[in-house]
Parts: sequence; C-alpha cells; structure tokens
Amino acid sequence: METTLPAAQPDDVLELDELWTFVGHRRRGVVWLWLALCRRTRQIVAYALGPRNDATARLLWARIPPAYRQGLLYTDHLESYHNVLPAGQHQARYPKRGPTHHIERFNNTLRQRLERLVRKTLSFSKCPKMHEITIQLFLHRYNLKHQKILN
Repeated sequence: METTLPAAQPDDVLELDELWTFVGHRRRGVVWLWLALCRRTRQIVAYALGPRNDATARLLWARIPPAYRQGLLYTDHLESYHNVLPAGQHQARYPKRGPTHHIERFNNTLRQRLERLVRKTLSFSKCPKMHEITIQLFLHRYNLKHQKILN
C-alpha cells in the first residue's frame, strides 16, 4: 500500500477505526478490519485483519509507515488503542463528536462498495485469503483515486 501514498507532512493526523466482517461462517466467522486513514489525503495508510485485541492493534501500528506515525492519532475508546498507541499522540473521542468522522464515513463507503462487508447479506467470504485480497484491491484502487484527486 505504501507505493501510492504521498509523502507524510509533519501535521498529518490519522484516524483509526475497526469494523467487523465475516469469513467462513456468518455467525462464528467474525474478523475485524482495522484501518488507519490520513485526514489530509483521505487515503488509507494501513490496515490489519484480526480479532479485536491488542495483538491486531499492534499489527496495525506496525504497518503504519514511520513517517505517518508522528502526528495525532484519533480513535474511539477501544481499550486496545489505549494499550498500544503512544499516549502523547493518542486522543480517544466518541464518534459523534467529530474527530473520527472521516474514517467512519469511509467505513460506510466500504460497506456500500464491497457486498461481502454488508452487515446482513448472503455474500460473505468463505476463504480468509480471498477476503484479504479483495480488501487489498479495494484499498489500492481507492488510494489511487484519491492520489489523482491530490495531483
């Protein structure tokens, strides 16, 4: 994903959030998609798939390019964010108060454009690898579109 990202600016702000998806079985196969969005460029700078725990939060943090890790980080109040993200940069807010509205809007876009992420559907991924490839492809195309807008 890094190849389509513009250079990070010192004042870049990231919004982090997670949304649930299904893989394998609609009731037992919940997999969380964790995302980090740059507020300035509206591009996704990193993602991670996994359970809703500290290990996946660490994976997301590790996948964020180092240049983007310098600014403020807005999240909701999920405990894993408090456990993993640097306290001096991390600000947890409630979604209705504004600081994470870009990533929340992106989550809605993702659910609208990828049928397998819709909450109540018969179309859900049966293979974890194909689930990730589908998400990677969407994120890559989304970032390319927003890079063209920036240029």
